[in-house]
Amino acid sequence: MIKSVAMIVVPNFSIFEFGTAFEVFGVDRSDRGTGVPAFDFRVCTPAPGEVPMKSGLSLHVGLGLDAAADADLVIMTPYGRDEDVPESVLEALRAAHARGAWVMSICSGAFALARAGLLDGRRCTTHWHYSQELASRYPAARVDENVLYVEDSRIITSAGTAAGIDACLHLVRVEFGASVAAAIARDMVVPPHRDGGQAQFIDRPIPACGSEPMKELLQWMVLHLGQDHSVNELAARVHMSPRTFARRFRSETGATPAAWLNSQRVLRAQELLETTDLNIDEIARESGFGHSVLLRHHFAKVLDTSPQSYRRTFRGHLAAAV
Repeated sequence: MIKSVAMIVVPNFSIFEFGTAFEVFGVDRSDRGTGVPAFDFRVCTPAPGEVPMKSGLSLHVGLGLDAAADADLVIMTPYGRDEDVPESVLEALRAAHARGAWVMSICSGAFALARAGLLDGRRCTTHWHYSQELASRYPAARVDENVLYVEDSRIITSAGTAAGIDACLHLVRVEFGASVAAAIARDMVVPPHRDGGQAQFIDRPIPACGSEPMKELLQWMVLHLGQDHSVNELAARVHMSPRTFARRFRSETGATPAAWLNSQRVLRAQELLETTDLNIDEIARESGFGHSVLLRHHFAKVLDTSPQSYRRTFRGHLAAAV
């Protein structure tokens, strides 16, 4: 059972993500409901004193890393991922995991966990802006950019910003049950659980291609999403054999023609859900899926949410900006 929480900060840490964990674990809400605990919350740093934040502000931290030595949960705040993290921080993270404590990172804090070797062979995530970089720099880590958070062997990594709240509430739910997590969430005026994952927030434009014929073909396919496109037909449009075309298409887009086409249909459906009042059947036809059941299937497969939930999340905000 988690009783003590130590949050590690290093220079240029992010204030909002720090605040998300503090709101969940640093505020005494023991009077909000049966079983809601008051955590022993500590902030620590390798060199106690003034620690600059990314925003230009600073935080006075009086505790060194020894404050994390017996914590039940150690949280790594995000920081400038290109900056070196002191070895003492990496040792504190390793020691926490070795003694069976929970270890959590928020956003780019995952880079410290990866440097410490804690993500080797484990599923993890970070902000989608940094996911490919994390996977490239630490190939032993199994990076999933489509989720809000991941739990693997008492290590929790989260996506950016507000996903830190999701990860913290998830851990509360695991340790104390759904009613306690709901009580804390209610007091914070946030949902105890959000539908879908990080995938619905990722901007995926048409990828750049090395050859002009392939670029023109992709643009043509986007303009004709409602048509069925066979490999033979597409290969003929760029004057290639089907085998050569299939190989070139995957090398330039990272997907098969069918998978790429469905991803573009999902993108079109997202646009229509955000900017129009068309119903789901109409959007299925306009985006090239034809039937709503296919739209729902591929929407859930790619974005891990439903078209209706996606519209509720994004429609009001974007419609107000038009």
